[in-house]
Amino acid sequence: MFERDELAAWLRLLETPQVGRESARKLLAAFGSPEAVLGASVAARREVVGPGPAGALGVAVPGIDALVDATQAWVAADATGSRRVITLGDPLYPPALLQTADPPLLLYAQGRAELLGAPCLAIVGSRNPTAQGRDNAREFAATLSRAGLTIVSGLALGVDGAAHEGALEGPASTIAVVATGLDRVYPRRHLGLAHRIASEGLMLSEHALGTPPLQAHFPLRNRIIAGLSQGTLVVEAALQSGSLITARLAAEAGREVFAIPGSIHSPQARGCHALIKQGAKLVDAAQDILEELRLDRPAANSSASEPPAPADPLLDALGYDPVTLDALVARTGWSAEALNTRLLELELDGRVARLPGQLFQRIATG
Repeated sequence: MFERDELAAWLRLLETPQVGRESARKLLAAFGSPEAVLGASVAARREVVGPGPAGALGVAVPGIDALVDATQAWVAADATGSRRVITLGDPLYPPALLQTADPPLLLYAQGRAELLGAPCLAIVGSRNPTAQGRDNAREFAATLSRAGLTIVSGLALGVDGAAHEGALEGPASTIAVVATGLDRVYPRRHLGLAHRIASEGLMLSEHALGTPPLQAHFPLRNRIIAGLSQGTLVVEAALQSGSLITARLAAEAGREVFAIPGSIHSPQARGCHALIKQGAKLVDAAQDILEELRLDRPAANSSASEPPAPADPLLDALGYDPVTLDALVARTGWSAEALNTRLLELELDGRVARLPGQLFQRIATG
């Protein structure tokens, strides 16, 4: 952990109004350290970043001493020693982020910091996925984590949460990059998941303690998700979504972009289809990603040798696109009453999902 003066200098540099990431980076390149930046004359700083940021650093920042105290207390309060403040020059700073255009200057971490140097894959997607999309995220993440890829995502509802849960099933685990301070959890529904990740994986943020979930911070988080990872997998996404921003940032950083195709009738598949048209690699199995990234095949699943389940005529009639009850009546010749009974059985068995608008969708089970 930093000495108090060093930590105070870092926080003063990063939390001063009018001093953005670009200006802070230029000042560090010119003067070498936050202490040297603050110790330089306004005139010297002005030559590097102009009068606004140069002068702002000469003005006291309200609450900075309290923030320094809170940060030191936050680190010290963890008996396991898993809480850290990591700067650009720290050996723990993730090498993959250093190769991006806008690496965060300081990171707050809680959990297994060694994951920052592990091979990573980002999995992102809709906050309102279909049941199949949620299962795909979980299953891909679990398989890839078992194969040695740490799964990076943003702790959001939907695909992000499912990816984190799946990744925790494997030894490579998961990194959750969040848009708040690490003393807050957003969304609150993921409080238990966040605590589990802090224990078994890694929670990561560039934002100071106490930072609330501000809208502008979520796109910033996405650049870290993409930057940490060798590639980004988009599971489901609408055409206008943060997941496509993450995919674009990954492509701009020279990383691979993967997308799972879906129904041509599903709005949640349109973002993935757009990515595929733009050159993203279509994947329908985790092995596609492992081969593209030149990683070893995961250990065979013991269930692979089990005989296949007998065919179900209703599942065959469902296909994999969402379908109405009337359409199933036409396809099967069954009565609506008989269909509802069997659909409920399949829903309870986790093989069919009931969607809004009285639609039903088959769930792939492997």
